Amino acid sequence: MTILKKLKTFLDMRLGFFTLLTFLFWLKTYLSYQLDFSLGVVGPAQQFILAINPIATTIFIFGIALYMKNTKASYIWMMILYILNTILLYANIMYYREFTDFLTVNTMLGVKSVSAGLNTSGLALAKPHDVIYLLDIAILIGLLAFKVIKMDPKPLKKRVAFAFSAIALLIFSINLGLAEANRPELLKRTFDRNYIVKYLGINVFTIHDGISTAQKNQIRAQASESDMDEVLEYMKENEAPPKDALFGVAKGKNVIYIHLESFQQFLLDYQLEGQTVTPFLNSIYHDASTFSFPNFFHQVGQGKTSDAETMLETSLFGIQQGSVFTQYGTENTFQAAPAILKEEGYTSASFHGNGGSFWNRDNTYRSLGYDYFFDSSYYSNEKNMLAEYGLKDKIFLKESVKYLEQLQQPFYSKFITVSNHFPYPEDELNADFPRGKTGDSSIDGYFQTAHYLDEAVQEFFKYLKDSGLYDNSIIVLYGDHYGISTSRNPTLAPLLGKDEDEWNSYNNAMMQRVPFMVHIPGQTGGMFEQYGGQTDVLPTLLHLLGISTTDYVQFGTDLFSEKHNQVVAFRNGDFVTPKYTKMGATVYDTATGNVLEDLTPAQQEEIDQAEQSVDTRLGLSDKVINGDLLRYYTPANFSPVDKAAYNYHKQMEQLEEIRNELGDQSTSLYSKNGNKSTEDLYQTNAPELKDKE
Repeated sequence: MTILKKLKTFLDMRLGFFTLLTFLFWLKTYLSYQLDFSLGVVGPAQQFILAINPIATTIFIFGIALYMKNTKASYIWMMILYILNTILLYANIMYYREFTDFLTVNTMLGVKSVSAGLNTSGLALAKPHDVIYLLDIAILIGLLAFKVIKMDPKPLKKRVAFAFSAIALLIFSINLGLAEANRPELLKRTFDRNYIVKYLGINVFTIHDGISTAQKNQIRAQASESDMDEVLEYMKENEAPPKDALFGVAKGKNVIYIHLESFQQFLLDYQLEGQTVTPFLNSIYHDASTFSFPNFFHQVGQGKTSDAETMLETSLFGIQQGSVFTQYGTENTFQAAPAILKEEGYTSASFHGNGGSFWNRDNTYRSLGYDYFFDSSYYSNEKNMLAEYGLKDKIFLKESVKYLEQLQQPFYSKFITVSNHFPYPEDELNADFPRGKTGDSSIDGYFQTAHYLDEAVQEFFKYLKDSGLYDNSIIVLYGDHYGISTSRNPTLAPLLGKDEDEWNSYNNAMMQRVPFMVHIPGQTGGMFEQYGGQTDVLPTLLHLLGISTTDYVQFGTDLFSEKHNQVVAFRNGDFVTPKYTKMGATVYDTATGNVLEDLTPAQQEEIDQAEQSVDTRLGLSDKVINGDLLRYYTPANFSPVDKAAYNYHKQMEQLEEIRNELGDQSTSLYSKNGNKSTEDLYQTNAPELKDKE
């Protein structure tokens, strides 16, 4: 009998088909490790562990079908399990390409909220070699359907099926033992998902994450008022009083947040092929009335933009897995900026040209205490006006004016831009800036969409000045998270004057800098070198507005305070300080980027203290969110949010009704302008609107 006939005979056996599926899934999992995941594998031991880690769970999961006596049921379940595992693998591949992270249970549970804003970006993430992950499914189904591979009617004995389950457990025990030898306390160090996948595989990571998620839900159910004691004690011990000279300098002013989507610090003052990418934002960055922070870092986790909002609105961190907005936004109690400022007479509104369900904003904003939320239903929706994640920025900001001018002053407002978002596609109508030439379309397009955002912000600033809002406002511009992912940074490196081959985790850490600018007309600002992050924004803003933060639960500190904590915590437990940058197990000198190997006792003590600060803040923040602990604590002079009181339908009618009721007492811009709209003051060069006119 020839080898091919022997192979055919083996594949026609139930055990043979099971072996084929196991081998194919192991192969494409291992290929994905090499082609799509950057797992930091070092040395032959880790390479061996990487090679064997898919085997145990694959045998165990597919082996479930071996217990079935019915022929069709056994084969159908083998294929179902094979397809489901492939879907999980490929979903992780696509997610990793965008976020350099792995799918968690909470992320998967929140997929509806996120998918509301997704459309073609998935195609941009696809690569030609993806065919190896998906094509085999169709081939296997075809081989079975056309009986090229015949179904074996003879069931396996239960002891044989059990033997394979036992073999799977044995292999997993060996795998876990090798992993623990190479990386002690692997499953206890939950901040870094990369390690679990590298050592134990995606299936084990997903199962481990599911167990952790269930445990967290149990923690929430068991939370009690006494759990707040540790949190409040930490707040008392780490209070950072405001700087007297700046406390209240913007008291009573309107607050205007401009959310610079995916905008990184390196874009400021950057030139591409001799052309300045963001000339207007550069001018604001260096303006005499701007308080600029060149050492400001984003701190987002899997929640990306929603994490940034969580930190800016509440000074709480995002959670380890998933998004606070999608997992806790509907039910949890918060002490957020809109509700805090309501006590000071502020009206609050958020503006976003995407669907209200994106990141669960329509529910979360009620919990935060936003009076108004203008989502895509309040804006134009012509196809040529839409970007990947909503209305193009120039059109969005212009169309927001008719709502902004109706808000009673003082107001707290946030404008979430979207045009500068992955995959940074070329917009032929607005392609007035050169693209990069790295060969990576997302990197090359990043400069073009950032330039477009810059022009949109410039138009908005001009309107603020022409309408009279500018002089009575504090304007905060911030980047929410990275635009170029860690996996793409080496390709970007030459454009930053760096060597692609020498790029390391220190460089990745420095690339997490995002703009943070507080522009207060009439005040003297400057460059402030202190290190900070997004959790520091709320206490900084409140102090500038003359509002004490003493009674609030906030894990950031006022950037201007003499007691400001300059240990910037990343969501995975890494951190940056003015002296040290810790990424994984490696410590760098922040000023030079050199690896610090032989630490002095004094250095080690400083690093240990910084690490303790990070762990404590992240841990306590998680405790507050997972246990919904703020339901047990109400600060002095704060009214808990009544979520049922907010209705984001027919908001223009609501605003007009309030204006009419107030009459001469109305403080809206519309009223101050003699009950005339200021829309005509807004000037834009958006070609889409010219065509419309």
